[in-house]
Amino acid sequence: MTLLEEIAVAITPAIEAAGCYLEEVTLTPAGKRKIMTVIVDGDTNLSLDQVTAVSKEVSAIVEVLPALGDTPFTLEVTSPGVDRPLTNPRHWRKNHGRLINVTLHDEKSVKGRIGDSTEIDVEIDSVKIAYAAIKRALIEIEFKSLKSAESEGDE
Repeated sequence: MTLLEEIAVAITPAIEAAGCYLEEVTLTPAGKRKIMTVIVDGDTNLSLDQVTAVSKEVSAIVEVLPALGDTPFTLEVTSPGVDRPLTNPRHWRKNHGRLINVTLHDEKSVKGRIGDSTEIDVEIDSVKIAYAAIKRALIEIEFKSLKSAESEGDE
């Protein structure tokens, strides 16, 4: 088992007990120290309080993890950014209704709104696409203009 796998096995129960999912663990050299980044996600967007609670739990575990020995490190616990690709069915469920840009394995692009999703496929603007056909999928950032935000407030 690699060091990253050992860390993941050790921290996953605490992350899941907090109602979250472990997305990824990385160790990056930073001078004499290392930066351990733990990316966690949930079925809904995580609050700062949730990430802080998970961070405390993870910190308590990795501080005494024998596999890390005396290696000094800085722990960063974060949620995935909007630039992180959607890779699991739960990512699609969480982002239902959002604008997505999908690149298929045949290099065709599909842009539209995420509709219903299952464990094997997703609807994008009423077109079903199997996850197996998707090479990369990124959420498109949408900004409302000040004028449209003001008119919505009048309704």
